[in-house]
Amino acid sequence: MRALCWHGKQDIRCDTVPDPAIEHPRDAIVKVTSCAICGSDLHLYDGFMPGMQHGDIMGHEFMGEVVEVGPENRKLKVGDRVVVPFTIVCGECDQCRRGNFSVCERTNRNKEIADKAFGHTTAGLYGYTHLTGGYPGGQAEYVRVPYADVGPVKVPDGLTDEQVLFLGDIFPTGWQAVVQCEVEPTDTVAIWGAGPVGQFCVRSAVLLGAKQVVCIDNVPERLSMAAAGGAITINFDEESVVERLNDLTQGKGPEKCIDAVGMEAHATATLDSIYDRVKQAAMMETDRPHVLREMMYVCRPAGVLSVPGVYGGLLDKIPFGMVMNKSLTIRTGQTHVNRWTDDLLRRIQEGQIDPSFVITHTVGLEQGPEYYKTFRDKHDGCVKVVLKP
Repeated sequence: MRALCWHGKQDIRCDTVPDPAIEHPRDAIVKVTSCAICGSDLHLYDGFMPGMQHGDIMGHEFMGEVVEVGPENRKLKVGDRVVVPFTIVCGECDQCRRGNFSVCERTNRNKEIADKAFGHTTAGLYGYTHLTGGYPGGQAEYVRVPYADVGPVKVPDGLTDEQVLFLGDIFPTGWQAVVQCEVEPTDTVAIWGAGPVGQFCVRSAVLLGAKQVVCIDNVPERLSMAAAGGAITINFDEESVVERLNDLTQGKGPEKCIDAVGMEAHATATLDSIYDRVKQAAMMETDRPHVLREMMYVCRPAGVLSVPGVYGGLLDKIPFGMVMNKSLTIRTGQTHVNRWTDDLLRRIQEGQIDPSFVITHTVGLEQGPEYYKTFRDKHDGCVKVVLKP
């Protein structure tokens, strides 16, 4: 089959690789009909996440048709259409029973490495680093889905790929980021980043009843999309984010702040962002946490900082005294996808939201390497790239 494979920093190739096969009785094989490039993939593309190996198959946002089912799998049958969450879950461990699916205790087949890196293992993830199991990803023609009697979400008749594809990652990621803010009707929710996750944060905050939603970015097309979803927008290249947020909140700051950017913040107009660039270039820092610092500074005392953006290692010059003295709450984490999919699928069916709004580019799998760069550089106002094998 054909698949997008990692061969080093900014070196993604469409290779011919062996077809997957059933390895465990609970497995299924899915023929991919749609997959997407995620912002988290860019951290691998840019070489910021450790644990990648030459030839690793990329991609953790995918869906398709079941073409083979293991003998112990009673959930799926050949011909089912499914969306596959990016987190691989067993459904049986203590964490899964609590709904904390992204920290499943059983699915990371490199648990010993993860235990050393993180203190305790997290779940296995598709198409990510060997710290999370090194599972082949979904930017491919076929995928082996382990624990396929638990994770996959069956797609009801009448819904297109484009409407449901993002149930596997960015829609529940944006939703969880807002839910963990515990939004109240009087709240201002400020969202840093108008990429795909930021866009779903905007729609989720509106659906959950925030008084005011603000989105911060510097790409006009992305800001326009956020505005269409109900957000007040701030272009950080044109005005002070802190001053505008204080103006919008009568000097008190937003109650809820969401970092939908993560380790590769692109701001360069502040001293701390320049400091991060220099330290990262010298390999003295892994991540660029400008957004986290700005959120900590501007957030209203007793507010919440929600962090769906991915961080990979060590952060420098984090003003934690500010966090403690302002009584701020920080909530983070990879998404517990299966906790949210039933509710979000219902909202799609009822017409509350059509997630396909975020798609700006649809291309063939063979064009994937080229469109990694398009997505990274926001060429042509790129917000979301969908690949069709």
